Amino acid sequence: MAVSLTTHPTVAGSQVLAYGAARGDLLVPNDDLVGPIDSSDEWIRQRTGIVTRTRASEDVGVKDLSLTAAKEAIARSGIDLETLDAIIVSTISFPYATPSLATLLAGELGRPDVIAYDISAACAGFAYGIGQADALIRSGSARNVLVIGAEKLSDFVSPTDRSISFLLGDGAGAAVVGPSETPKVGPTVWGSDGENWSTIRMTGSSIDFRDGKVEWPTLEQDGRTVFRWAVWHTAQKVREMLEKSGLGIEDVDVFVPHQANMRIIDELAKQLKLPEDVVIGRDIAETGNTSAASIPLATHRLLEEGAAKSGDVLVQFGFGAGLAYAGQVLILP
Repeated sequence: MAVSLTTHPTVAGSQVLAYGAARGDLLVPNDDLVGPIDSSDEWIRQRTGIVTRTRASEDVGVKDLSLTAAKEAIARSGIDLETLDAIIVSTISFPYATPSLATLLAGELGRPDVIAYDISAACAGFAYGIGQADALIRSGSARNVLVIGAEKLSDFVSPTDRSISFLLGDGAGAAVVGPSETPKVGPTVWGSDGENWSTIRMTGSSIDFRDGKVEWPTLEQDGRTVFRWAVWHTAQKVREMLEKSGLGIEDVDVFVPHQANMRIIDELAKQLKLPEDVVIGRDIAETGNTSAASIPLATHRLLEEGAAKSGDVLVQFGFGAGLAYAGQVLILP
């Protein structure tokens, strides 16, 4: 006997309603880090474009940063909290395997019964979250979705590691995504390159640490491989993303790639042949590389400073550990 199922109503599209941000409370200039890696302020600036980075005090955790960013985004969005149906958090630095950071935030925000889960896609994680929020809203599964990228990477840094230690900062960026009569979030282009998963990695597992086989696990990377992959692979995927959104390079107002390295950002702009009037996110200079938090933090800064404005066409693209990638074209709120 054939049966039919009742499905949820669908909506035409989604839109980002507002952003929120929280950076680590400590400013850490290059000079504070150069000793253990036998380097200099000049070398770090030339290699990465970083002048300083924000890191969080010992008593400030990933949850604290996330909550601050979330509250700002919710307040600015103007939504009724009762219409917030999902919380998605991207993080690789929440120190507990369970429960998820998203469920803890749901309780803190007074919405303990919502859809809540974490995703582990590192630097691509915020764009992964936006793609999932768009799908939840368009399918009718959620009215409004809170997407957060949050990291306290300073907990996973070896001060003597020359491959990545001087790059990393702490922070959280949040966005509230809601329904829209006309789509203001374009199709997500996402995927992974699992053959190169070890290019950005941990020095050991928590089990190895428990068993005394390794010191506290920290992040490390093959910098040259990451640079080549990020530039050539990302440029190709951004072009694909624009094509799927029905746009060309000439339609782009704002470009916010993952804040991995200023040289990567500059080379991407060159490869994509971005017009000179395109505003480019360069938050890495003051904040450092904050992995999942970097795209919303950079976007929030551009909006706050007036470099980007409501109605602008934003291209965002994240790439990193996994190797994972994801991006969308958005219309800014």
